[in-house]
Amino acid sequence: MLTSTLSIEDFAALGAPNLVYVRPIRAAEIMADTPAAQIRQFELKPDQTLYAVHRADGARLAVMGDKDSAVAAALAHELAPVSVH
Repeated sequence: MLTSTLSIEDFAALGAPNLVYVRPIRAAEIMADTPAAQIRQFELKPDQTLYAVHRADGARLAVMGDKDSAVAAALAHELAPVSVH
């Protein structure tokens, strides 16, 4: 059996380096992961659904208030968004 380990960079570049995924995310997750000073200006409710844009390696690039805005932001930056549930 042959196995290989890909680096994060290798995985991200595999086939479609501009591929990003858009997924729903609870505001509570953003609130837990982000310093308060960075999100103070936003009125977030913990159970609110937001939409995050992620690179293939899982790194979060952006968070938007709705799915259409998340997809539009990805396209505006010449990325190829796909949705995950």
